[in-house]
Amino acid sequence: MDNIFKAKTITLSNGKVVTEKKSNSLLISLILLVFLIIALKVTGFNSKILARNGHNLLVILKDLFNPDWDYLPKVIGPTFDTIKMSLFGSFLGALFALPVAFLSASNMVNNKFVNWLFKLIFTILRTLPTLVIALIATYVFGLGTLAGTFAIFVFSFAYVGKIMYEEIETQDLGAYEAMISMGYTRSMAFFKGVIPSIMATYISTSLFNFEGNVRYASILGYVGAGGLGLLINENIGWRDYNRVGTILFALVITVFLIELISRTIRKRLA
Repeated sequence: MDNIFKAKTITLSNGKVVTEKKSNSLLISLILLVFLIIALKVTGFNSKILARNGHNLLVILKDLFNPDWDYLPKVIGPTFDTIKMSLFGSFLGALFALPVAFLSASNMVNNKFVNWLFKLIFTILRTLPTLVIALIATYVFGLGTLAGTFAIFVFSFAYVGKIMYEEIETQDLGAYEAMISMGYTRSMAFFKGVIPSIMATYISTSLFNFEGNVRYASILGYVGAGGLGLLINENIGWRDYNRVGTILFALVITVFLIELISRTIRKRLA
């Protein structure tokens, strides 16, 4: 067994001795196996239950792939609500993220406390699950799409803001410093000297964020935040998987079209 973990030596035809690099694959495999066993124990995995109830998955999938097309007209309105929530929340989040990213960037604002404070805000907001934010928002704004829009706004603000302050900190500040020396304020020099160089990344990141938010918005209805999630929650509760299949079909088509448009725009920016 010890020979497995020892490096092998090979003598070449010219008499030179070469030592092969020791492989850790067996050790890594054993460690992964141990963690897998621990995970199965912790999660209470039971193969007997899986074998007994596994056929239910096939029943659900059969209904999902047999949508109730008569239900489609009732899905169109909530689908547009989901798109509006995602678009409005993503747009506002990206818009507010840029000036805060400026304050977070250490090469823009020479104040370590200000940089640390806004970076901490981004970190905290990214840590909060969107579903939890939506749940809290329903107590403030009431049930409906406004709560969902607020949750998406918070996530977009934190997501875009983090990426953009990191992008700003990697920029060549030649134009920015030249404008400062000409008498521009830091904020004006930032808008004229830095924003043009980060605009492609900013738009691309915002579009990618919007794509994801369309999918996230579809589950916010579970906490009363409007959109397709309300219909999904209602029909799953009634075990009406044919209608759930109709909803998922509308969602897939919507996400596909948005991703297609977004991908085209990002390619033009590249």
